[in-house]
Amino acid sequence: MGPFPTSTEPLVGTAEPAPTGQTTTSTPRSVRSRSYPWIVAALAFALLLSDYMSRQVLSAVFPMLKTEWALSDSQLASLTSVVALMVGLLTFPLSLLADRWGRVRSLVLMAVMWSLATLCCAIASNYEQMLAARFFVGVGEAAYGSVGIAVVLSVFSPRLHSSLSGAFMAGGSFGSVVGVSLGGVIAVNVGWRWSFTAMAVLGLILVALFRAVVTESRLAKYAVHDEPVTPSDASAPSAPVIRVPVSTLFTNRAVWCAYLAGGFQMFTAAVLLSWTPSFFNRYYGMAPDRAGAVAALFVLLVGTGMVLCGMITDRVSRTDPARKWMTAVVFCTIALLSLGIGLRLGTGAPQLILLGIGAFFSAGCSGPTAAMVAGLTHESVRSSALGTLTIANNVLGLALGPFVVGILADRLGLLESLQLAPLFYVAAIVALLVGKRV
Repeated sequence: MGPFPTSTEPLVGTAEPAPTGQTTTSTPRSVRSRSYPWIVAALAFALLLSDYMSRQVLSAVFPMLKTEWALSDSQLASLTSVVALMVGLLTFPLSLLADRWGRVRSLVLMAVMWSLATLCCAIASNYEQMLAARFFVGVGEAAYGSVGIAVVLSVFSPRLHSSLSGAFMAGGSFGSVVGVSLGGVIAVNVGWRWSFTAMAVLGLILVALFRAVVTESRLAKYAVHDEPVTPSDASAPSAPVIRVPVSTLFTNRAVWCAYLAGGFQMFTAAVLLSWTPSFFNRYYGMAPDRAGAVAALFVLLVGTGMVLCGMITDRVSRTDPARKWMTAVVFCTIALLSLGIGLRLGTGAPQLILLGIGAFFSAGCSGPTAAMVAGLTHESVRSSALGTLTIANNVLGLALGPFVVGILADRLGLLESLQLAPLFYVAAIVALLVGKRV
């Protein structure tokens, strides 16, 4: 049975009618709203948008910071990389802490921290102060992705996990687009400091709303457990809370394969997110503003593909969860062929069509891999498991991809380097096939 009640449940504060001639000693049962899990998902997704808007708004004000503070390109890059570095270093320990201390409290603390740190970016007067503020943006954002998706998945049936995971992870792409676009508009009209201020205020408003609506007790009420719980067990006040050792995150070979597949498939997706503006500027002769606008469309394709591929996976694997592995293989194969061929064509409509198809499927197995990790680990350590997946995505993909292509571009040229990036899908496909086998 799913997380939602049937329409026969009594109203809040009423009890089941007792059979004739009998008295009832049962406690009143309350109605569980069908909409509450979706409200939790919507609020968590909104905070994820705020997360990436606060992270990526910096890109929109690069030219202004470079001029005002006379910064070098390496200094500008460090303001971005320090956030990714903190995410990579702190995701696992903070996810583990959230599993033990409380996921809702952890999420609230994280969102408050990155919002206040973004506000500090607005009042920074030099490079050093901005770097320190960005450091704390990274600390606050480090484990939000893993803990946030764990909260969402906890109140939904496993048959929806791929769709929800894909949609949640796609929030990073959507938030990046909104952060850069909105931040640029604000910076041009009222100054770059107001770009950071707007992101910070939005984050604080959303975290206040999240804290008012989402609580640990409400999540427990709507939780969909790994193992069925009988009514007597559920009502027993002394029922023990089952926790498994953290070591179980690393003793399952299939989980390891899901970690690696998620990281390798994110390599090329991260390259597309970072280098498509430069690609259109250099090879299509577009001005920087137009190149950025066209690149934003491809970023939206990446995010949309994450959502729809997750939905496709849930439908295909409804009767056989093992099919998640093969759907992920199909998505990686389509991306490998589309991008591999498209990047070797000359400029023009055929290349753009193939690149669009490749972008759509480039991160398509993000939802399936997150659902695999969630399904292969115990709920008591699920945030930690998804945190480990986040580390793999960041280390093998989001951090490594753009960096490696940048180094190769200095030696081979940007186009030649981009042509090599899709080969990482081969590693992802191998990991997925091995994971299915074991």
